[in-house]
Amino acid sequence: MEFSPRTAIVTGSDSGIGRATAVALAEAGMDVGITWHSDRAGAEHTAEQVRAAGRKAAIRQLDTTVIPGCAAVIDELAEELGGLDVFVNNAGAGDGVGFLELDHTIWARTMDINLNGAFACIQAAARRMVAAGNGGRIIAVTSVHETQPKVHAAAYVSAKHGLGGLIKTIALELAPHGITANSVAPGAISTPMSGQDGDDPEPTLYPGIPLGRSGRATEIAAVIAFLALPASSYVTGASWAADGGMLQMGPVGSAHLDSSNWRQG
Repeated sequence: MEFSPRTAIVTGSDSGIGRATAVALAEAGMDVGITWHSDRAGAEHTAEQVRAAGRKAAIRQLDTTVIPGCAAVIDELAEELGGLDVFVNNAGAGDGVGFLELDHTIWARTMDINLNGAFACIQAAARRMVAAGNGGRIIAVTSVHETQPKVHAAAYVSAKHGLGGLIKTIALELAPHGITANSVAPGAISTPMSGQDGDDPEPTLYPGIPLGRSGRATEIAAVIAFLALPASSYVTGASWAADGGMLQMGPVGSAHLDSSNWRQG
């Protein structure tokens, strides 16, 4: 099957990795659907960059804690774009609450934002791709915590583990339809979510990361763009760590810690 993507939706694309991804896909020749939760101005700024690349931009608000409404937003964007070839699930958020203090309300909200809402959006996108019969690409932005734990993040880590498992499972089920499913697992990235503003903040120095710094949103977007394009046609069910080597530092990193501050999150 010849796959030639012309339309994409990127959730949580009002800033950071989502914005960089929307722009990268526009530069690759796709019209892009953009979603925002609370920053409409940020989404409009992303749309301006997509249009500057010569592509169409469509914008909708998306609250992934309102599960019944998720599919409708994806369907509306796909209708406005005239189809859906690539879906990038990027929307997500942490909670920073320790396990013993974690109540069900915070647990459920974190699960809705990162996993339940993602399921609803991904399913809506997949159904459209299957119905169109032209193949497709589904990509989820997870985290290095898709595979590795973090203190004070039990709900977030559990949700990211679940999202990674969902992607691997649908890779098997959607393969006969010419649809690939992969996840991208960023490490420390310079974005508003990590307290840094702007389209492309300067990386922060991190001695404990082999490459010695945080990543740029554009570096994650480049990996996502590859997975969205025809060149990645034989890649599915994979989790792509984009972390500067962070995940390889387990034993080495722990051996060189000189305090127990890591226990505080």
